[in-house]
Amino acid sequence: MTVKTRFAPSPTGYLHIGGVRTALYSWAFAKHHGGEFLLRIEDTDLERSTQESVEIILQGMDWVGLSPDNADNIVYQSQNFDRYKALIKQLVEQGHAYPCYCSKEELAEMRERAEREGTATYDRRWRPENGKTLPEIPADVEPVIRFKNPIDGVTTWQDGVKGEISIPNVALDDLIIARADGSPTYNFCVVVDDMDMGITHVIRGDDHVNNTPKQINIFKALGVNPPVYAHLPMILNEQGKKISKRSGDTVAITEYDDMGILPEAMLNYLARLGWAHGDDEFFTMNQFIEWFDLKDVSASPSRMDGKKLLWINAEHIKVADNARLVELTEKRLKNKGIEVSVSPNLADVIALVKDRAQDLNALANECAYFYQKATPDEADVAKHWNDEVAARMLRFAEKLAQVDDWKTENIHALFKPFCDEEGIKMGQLGMPLRLAVCGTVKTPSVDVVLMLMGKEEVLRRMHA
Repeated sequence: MTVKTRFAPSPTGYLHIGGVRTALYSWAFAKHHGGEFLLRIEDTDLERSTQESVEIILQGMDWVGLSPDNADNIVYQSQNFDRYKALIKQLVEQGHAYPCYCSKEELAEMRERAEREGTATYDRRWRPENGKTLPEIPADVEPVIRFKNPIDGVTTWQDGVKGEISIPNVALDDLIIARADGSPTYNFCVVVDDMDMGITHVIRGDDHVNNTPKQINIFKALGVNPPVYAHLPMILNEQGKKISKRSGDTVAITEYDDMGILPEAMLNYLARLGWAHGDDEFFTMNQFIEWFDLKDVSASPSRMDGKKLLWINAEHIKVADNARLVELTEKRLKNKGIEVSVSPNLADVIALVKDRAQDLNALANECAYFYQKATPDEADVAKHWNDEVAARMLRFAEKLAQVDDWKTENIHALFKPFCDEEGIKMGQLGMPLRLAVCGTVKTPSVDVVLMLMGKEEVLRRMHA
């Protein structure tokens, strides 16, 4: 059997961070077993679904690098309506579904009674049974089609994350599978698509647990074995509450790109939100595929931790290819109005400063002063700069001007003799020197910074 998983978002907004984790686990499970990871767009809600949202989903998937195996043949539910309608007709003919003519008023009364009595909402008055007389069909009501859920016994499945789950069938409504206008509903479409796509494992959020017994019973009515279900717990924000845009949480995956998070770091972090492999925190996606197993997924909710995300991101920046970081950093510098000149080489600058950055925006800031002097912080100026220091910097500039072979070691060789000559400590040279050349005291080793920046530019800035 070839393992097949799917990610099935609805195109009614952004690609949510919880959705990306679901996609990641589905992708990793399929790849671990040498199977296929498929993408399906659940766009049966024609009023709310938009092409813009589809593009946002595809862009988000592309950014994190979760490429579906059916990228050239993505399944869109809106293109399968004829298939759904044919199977709904089949279920009616086989006695697994039936028309219901209840009015809105009747349904409202049933809901009120169900809330009082704690029973299923629909009282099954239009459900055909042996020896039962159905009400007279009203002339002014278009029927919906309801699925004939079993009444006796329980629906049980072995959940890949939560273990065995059993739901009494008497608690299940005869759910509507086709609206009065003939359009199919979510739970039915999902079953048909999973069946037609050959899905073997459905990995999804635990907000779908209540849908699962209904879907299992539809599978059985269609004469098909249901897939294995695994329901993932919710991701909570740092306050332990449901992630919400209203609460100021970052929810759209593309926003993390703007924040300077590397996609592989995002996936590394999301992988650890609810799954563990010993004490491993930092790993590649190839390692994740090798290690991933549903038995290691926690059934408890996970909580976002921004500091941990930045730590993992910093670790990935440290090992990222410098040429790739050049591309990602250069566009951020241009957004600041900074054009990267030929000298110093941006790759060399990144190699020097990338260990100091937790995100790509911070990395761009670390590189910026090599091409455009930063505006000094007033507190740093007050602490490290005065007229005497300014004169001392000009004297040190004269020493630098005499260096013919502009190498780090030759620059460094000037420091101690100059400090001895001036009667100062190294910090009294290094900090003002950083301010004079870079506009900030927060830099790597100043001799390396001067070397990379180049003699001409260093002297120009010092004299300015």
